[in-house]
Amino acid sequence: MSPAAAKRESERDSEAQQARAKKQRTGNGTDDTMAAAGEIDEDLHSRQLAVYGRESMRKLAGATVLICGMKGLGAEIAKNVILAGVKGVTIQDASACELADLGAQFYLTEADVGKNRAEACAAKLQELNPAVTVTVNTGEITDDLCKQHTVVVCTEAPLAKAKEVDAFCHANGIAFIRGDVRGVFGSLFCDFGPGFDVLDVDGEEPHSCIVASISNDATPLVTCVDDERVELQDGQRVLFTEVKGMTELNDGVPRRIKNVKAHSFELEEDTTAYGQYTGGGIATQVKETKRLAFKTLAAAMEDPGEFLLSDFAKLDRSAVLHVGFNALDAFAVKNGRLPTPGSDSDAAAVVACAEDINNAASLATKIDDVDPDGVLTVFAKTAAGYLSPMCAMFGGVIGQEVVKACTGKFHPLHQWFYFDSVESLPAKEALTETELAPEGSRHDSQIACFGKTIQRKIESQKIFLVGAGALGCEFIKNFALMGLSCGTDGKVTVTDDDVIEKSNLSRQFLFRDWNIGQAKSTCATNAAKAINGALNVDPLQNRVSPDTEDVFDDDFWQGLDVVVNALDNVNARLYVDSRCVYFGKPLLESGTLGTKCNTQMVVPHLTENYGASRDPPEKSAPMCTLHSFPHNIDHCLTWARSEFEGMFEKSPGEANAYLAKPEEYAAAARQAGDAAARENLEKAAECLLTSRCSTYEECVAWARLKFQDSFHDKIAQLVFTFPEDATTSTGSPFWSAPKRFPHALNFSTDDASNLTLIRAMANLKAELHGLERPSWAADDAAMADAISKVDVPEFKPKSGVKIETDPKATAPASLGMDDEAIIEDLLGKLEQVRLGFAADYRLSVIEFEKDDDTNFHMDAIAGLSNMRARNYDIPEVDKLKAKFIAGRIIPAIATTTAMATGLVCLELYKVLNGAKLEAYRNTFANLALPLFAMAEPIAPKNFEFKDMKWSLWDRWILEGDFTVKELLDWFEAKELTAYSVSCGQSLIYNNIFPKHKERMNQKVSDLVQTVAKMQIPAKRKHFDIVVACEDEEGEDIDVPLVSVKFR
Repeated sequence: MSPAAAKRESERDSEAQQARAKKQRTGNGTDDTMAAAGEIDEDLHSRQLAVYGRESMRKLAGATVLICGMKGLGAEIAKNVILAGVKGVTIQDASACELADLGAQFYLTEADVGKNRAEACAAKLQELNPAVTVTVNTGEITDDLCKQHTVVVCTEAPLAKAKEVDAFCHANGIAFIRGDVRGVFGSLFCDFGPGFDVLDVDGEEPHSCIVASISNDATPLVTCVDDERVELQDGQRVLFTEVKGMTELNDGVPRRIKNVKAHSFELEEDTTAYGQYTGGGIATQVKETKRLAFKTLAAAMEDPGEFLLSDFAKLDRSAVLHVGFNALDAFAVKNGRLPTPGSDSDAAAVVACAEDINNAASLATKIDDVDPDGVLTVFAKTAAGYLSPMCAMFGGVIGQEVVKACTGKFHPLHQWFYFDSVESLPAKEALTETELAPEGSRHDSQIACFGKTIQRKIESQKIFLVGAGALGCEFIKNFALMGLSCGTDGKVTVTDDDVIEKSNLSRQFLFRDWNIGQAKSTCATNAAKAINGALNVDPLQNRVSPDTEDVFDDDFWQGLDVVVNALDNVNARLYVDSRCVYFGKPLLESGTLGTKCNTQMVVPHLTENYGASRDPPEKSAPMCTLHSFPHNIDHCLTWARSEFEGMFEKSPGEANAYLAKPEEYAAAARQAGDAAARENLEKAAECLLTSRCSTYEECVAWARLKFQDSFHDKIAQLVFTFPEDATTSTGSPFWSAPKRFPHALNFSTDDASNLTLIRAMANLKAELHGLERPSWAADDAAMADAISKVDVPEFKPKSGVKIETDPKATAPASLGMDDEAIIEDLLGKLEQVRLGFAADYRLSVIEFEKDDDTNFHMDAIAGLSNMRARNYDIPEVDKLKAKFIAGRIIPAIATTTAMATGLVCLELYKVLNGAKLEAYRNTFANLALPLFAMAEPIAPKNFEFKDMKWSLWDRWILEGDFTVKELLDWFEAKELTAYSVSCGQSLIYNNIFPKHKERMNQKVSDLVQTVAKMQIPAKRKHFDIVVACEDEEGEDIDVPLVSVKFR
């Protein structure tokens, strides 16, 4: 199938997805993304709320921000701040747009050249978030303008003016931020005033641990259950709750801890006279406010203090750039311009100015060399450059600092950050005045750094962008601004099988509310071409996987220059990684999680691949914990989602499988005759026999009885089987930490949460059976009346009931059932009831959808979870928090995404330059702290044998249609004995099987098709085999994958 045909087919297939996504529009189906006054639009900001929380979002909604300078960096900051949801943004710029501005400012076009920059981009910035007021100011920066705002951000401002603005802000309680990018160099300064309170330094959830014992001592030892390590730190304070015996600790007073070990810590408090600990207790970290004092810009220029480092290979670089940026400002003030790109004389003047500044500095701040390894010379030669990736990276960092200033959430930069990616540049000798001279194009600001030769190479690249979500939008914007694939030979292929949802709009900035339901790749492409019409881009809606290798075939992969991942799941990343290794293509990898991001460069023959290292699997709770012994809200929500999927997706799905082919289904169940077949049949019977409803009232009755069974009867049985004083076989208390002793709930129509849960469950049950929902279903009084008519039988606990308590068990306790007899009985009953259905009768399978608040899914899951929590005295959560956990929502914000893509695109320059391993950087960053950790990628593991050397990047390609004997001889010539040949899961040849000797003269190409059942497409000229070899000593040698080019 061609990419064009695949594109048409995937567009047709996406119609159902579009219809589902359109349901998420607000109100009566319109695309209005604005929330009611004073409210947070949770549909729009759900991923951002997962990072900031409601209180910080409310503070953001009351903040106003002034952003001075609307070149690329200013636009990036404005974009991120507007998406975050502040009250208002004023964009200030007194200058007119120039053609070179289009190389980094994505909201300016050729038609805007000569117009005021702020006026030209205001309307497009306003489109990002209609709830934010965007105001334009084309005058100069004044005190009156500054005092109207919570935060003032200065870009492109001379140092003298920045000092003046900062002094006013510092004295008047206004946060001040100054940021600038010059080529591949950047500078950032923050001043949040003489006393700024940080309410949450890291944004992490408070750590807690379950207490196992507390001693009565002058320095008491607190031990915790050994399920998990104690994540607390010395000097922190904790709050105790639910402690039995030593109840003095439950007074709500935070207590300081010390000597924290893996499963214990000590209290700085004498408990000698306290009651003796008897059980229970949770110790929870108290997040404490931190007060910071900031110096003014004028003072910090003279005494900068510690710099935030990004790369420990450049320990002294920040001090050099501190002097360098100061010298550059002095040069610009004196000459009325930045240094001419590539000019030796201008660079020498900047270095001389830096020498003068350094000589006048105090002894404590003076540096030994202002131009180590010529870095300041390179800085001066390329300072007139202005790059989209640098704007994206610094725009993300500065945007996050604005949020911190508005909310007190996360630790601000204190106070300087300098960054460079000098390794992205061509060799120093290529940075000549002729090569870097402008050519009158929109890319002159990039040519001023890299030159015309690299610019032509950038324009001719063939790029595969996998994903068009948050990362994908930022990447394709950067590509358009850089001129990537904008030449006649260049092309970007972007693919994403998803459609736009409302929750995407807070960070996937190329999309608007009128795009909801449309294909992401198509909308992103159209938006990118509006930025740069020369961009050659082909949008597809295909998932990249083994199923689409007819679309993304060998010719497609071989024709690529670089692959850029913008994915949100590990399995897809691993598949793309495997393709890049196979075809020897560079892969630029990145990912975000809230304020955290990581980037990884995968370069053929230089670095290890993405799949070489894996994160450990997430720890899951034991089955018995979820079913009977939950001790935190995550357990309750995991159970609730499992219940939801069982009732509304798996059981009706099984029923439909039976209804579609009853005879085949019955035959398969009888043939299996085991517990799995019985359980599947019981799911079908549950929907079609025991709980089938024909009226809405029956749905209400089902929901009420379900409540009774889950939250009363089963709990009553549990505490009957294991009373509060029960002991284990060793005599220890059964209900010891982390187990929590439960109590049964009594349903009440006076409890709003009870009514909400019954309504949600009844509505879903009605949807499952295709029943109309009556108008009275939304009325609490009418619903309560319907519930009161339900006959709820009295529950009596039974003796001898088996309840699973083994944490290693993966299935419920066996009840010793006769599976075959039960299967036969159920099949008979199902056959009888089926005869009363129409031939096409099916149940409506309900798949969990977290982002549609009108579908009752989250009402049901949050209600189930909270009733479960109430059983066990676990703190309940609201529906939004339940959505985060049960919906497995990945926290995401625009600032982190922008920063990550900027970092990756800086690495892309290195790929185009053919950089060596030591030039590349993998990055982990956390904007909340802030923290940057950049490191050289790890080289691949190399294998050697005789005079041969190879790594995972190598394939041995054999030309010709080999027989098995010829294949073995080929290896024998390399002094290797090939004793086994396999293809996929099939063994083509192994020397221990005598019959395999009969295959010696057969073509390997025939065997892979007849034995391995491989279908080789007509246009594919090769197939792959795995050959196991040993040397003369009989030692196994890991040889590369072998490709036989037989056509």
